[in-house]
Order: sequence, then C-alpha cells, then structure tokens
Amino acid sequence: MPSAVLFGVSVAFGLTVWGVVAWQYIWPALSERPSPENLKPILLLHAFRFLGLSFLVPGVVSSELPATFAQPVAYGDLITAVLALLAMATLRARSGTVVTWVFNTFGTADLLFAFYLGSRISLPTTPGLLGAGYFILSAYVPLLLITHGLAFRILLRTKVVVPSRSKLSVA
Repeated sequence: MPSAVLFGVSVAFGLTVWGVVAWQYIWPALSERPSPENLKPILLLHAFRFLGLSFLVPGVVSSELPATFAQPVAYGDLITAVLALLAMATLRARSGTVVTWVFNTFGTADLLFAFYLGSRISLPTTPGLLGAGYFILSAYVPLLLITHGLAFRILLRTKVVVPSRSKLSVA
C-alpha cells in the first residue's frame, strides 16, 4: 500500500477512535463539570504541545525534514502550549474566556496549518522524514483536533457573566 494511503488511514483512524472516545467518555465527564472547570483537562492536555519541538531534533525526525515545515509546526505548538497554560491560569478571571478563545482558535489554526504545510512538502508520500514524529501526527494530532472541537463546544455553551454597569459604579 502506498505511504500516502497508510498515512491517511492512520490519521483517519486516529480521528475516528479519538472521536468515539470523546463522544463516549470525555464529553459526558466534561459536561457534568461546572464551567470553567470543564475546560481544565483540555487545557492540561494541550500544555503538552511542547512535544512539537521534537520536529526540530535530528534523530527524532530526519535531518532532511524541511525547516519550512519543522519550524512553524514546532513553534506553533510551543505557542499553543503557553496559551493553554495562560488560559488555565486565567480561567476564573474575566479575561479567562478571551484567553481560552485565543488558545483554542490559534491552536486549531496551527494544527490545520501544519497539515497544509505537510501537503506542500508531500509529507504523506515521504513519511520517513518524520521519523518517530510520525506518531505525533497519526495519534496525538487527531486527539488534539477532537479536544479543540470539544473546547469550542464548551466555549459556545458557556455564558460569560459580565457585571452590569450599575453594579460597577460606586454609589
């Protein structure tokens, strides 16, 4: 079977299996938790996106992996990890919802951009470039995409409570 097909099947299976896990186990558990507590497990998971830095480590990935792919993917993941930690730290503050939206929007865009960059360098047809990083794209990235979807669902369901102006003014 061609490498591109194997890569596609791996990613499709990852999305399918993580989708089932999310639907059967993760979402029911999160939906029972009060907001913003229900976002904490997702934010903690995404704090591990520092793992994307492995795309810069020769020996983990092929030395022939183009920097035009490796650098944006690695640093985009690192930025997302930092945003996840910032969102977690501000979750109970008024700015927490905004920071969480920034994290989730940037993190989702980062993953989709990585797929775009991978297609530009024909990554699915040359998976040897990824070395051990193949696991990240075939198993971890589908989980990240699914949990970004869950975070969007939670954020869209959460009503932000902002005090009225009358309560803010001093009598």
